[in-house]
Amino acid sequence: MQKTRVLTGITTTGTPHLGNYVGAIKPAIAASQDPNVQSYYFLADLHALIKCQDPKRVQESRLEIAATWLALGLDTDNAVFYRQSDVPETTELAWMLSCVCAKGLMNRAHAYKASVAENEAAGQADPDKGVTMGLFGYPVLMAADILMFNANKVPVGRDQIQHIEMARDMAGRFNHLFKGQYFTLPEAVVDQSVEVLRGLDGRKMSKSYDNTIPLFAPEKKLLKLVRKIKTNSLEPGEPKDPDTCTLFQIYSAFATPEESQAMRARYLEGIGWGEAKDALFEYLNLYLREPRERYQALLEDPAYIEGVLQKGAERARAEAGVLMAKVRQATGLGSFL
Repeated sequence: MQKTRVLTGITTTGTPHLGNYVGAIKPAIAASQDPNVQSYYFLADLHALIKCQDPKRVQESRLEIAATWLALGLDTDNAVFYRQSDVPETTELAWMLSCVCAKGLMNRAHAYKASVAENEAAGQADPDKGVTMGLFGYPVLMAADILMFNANKVPVGRDQIQHIEMARDMAGRFNHLFKGQYFTLPEAVVDQSVEVLRGLDGRKMSKSYDNTIPLFAPEKKLLKLVRKIKTNSLEPGEPKDPDTCTLFQIYSAFATPEESQAMRARYLEGIGWGEAKDALFEYLNLYLREPRERYQALLEDPAYIEGVLQKGAERARAEAGVLMAKVRQATGLGSFL
């Protein structure tokens, strides 16, 4: 039976937080352990350069993210785990795709349109002020990431669906121009059941809002951050609505259904906010204790992480080389021999 191919990229510009774990990492780890799925997970470090020109931050983020996924149980025997920058075939394919991709398609990309709209709102004479070719051509590189391994499914947030549609457009155009089925048309997968966790201020947990709780924050910092989570002014003894409470949302994202039901009952009985925060801290601290210890050990052994990523890159390049040989031949760039 042919395995379903699933591909996920992780941009290396920050430290993984609880929202990343619930929304992306946890389901991806489960998929990596599924024998019916061929998973590809990569550190999108070339994409990171679009919005981060701090080399120290990019380097630290690459190490932290790789250590996070490994500490949480990523099966690197089944899944292919690699750095984007270790597979140069990807950038070669990105150029080939850019040669069949209409500029008008890129003009409609959400990130580019948002940058132009910001410039126009600020009264800038040049609507493209601050727009790099990296930002403008981002969907082409993303298409190359996906099409290189002929991924069937790409788990994404709703805001990324457009990029998968663009990848399908480029794949179809290339197949048509060069008269062959070189690329599979990928399908965007949006898991409606995956919650978007709220952060310290009640908005979506996001680095851009500076309201995140790092996944492997040390115990004291974790307690401090949990205590900063915004709540309302209801007193102990007053019934509280768990469905509008960030504390309960985070708790239920990690707890079992039975534990969540028990906590819901405590809300209706009037649990105090201090008590609710202590309960969330204690649950998270216990849940994350063992992977946090593995994470710290991995950070202290970068040579091991490097070895895992190099092995993943070898597997990725072995596949990429086969595809690119066909693509070069199709476009007239093949060997004379």
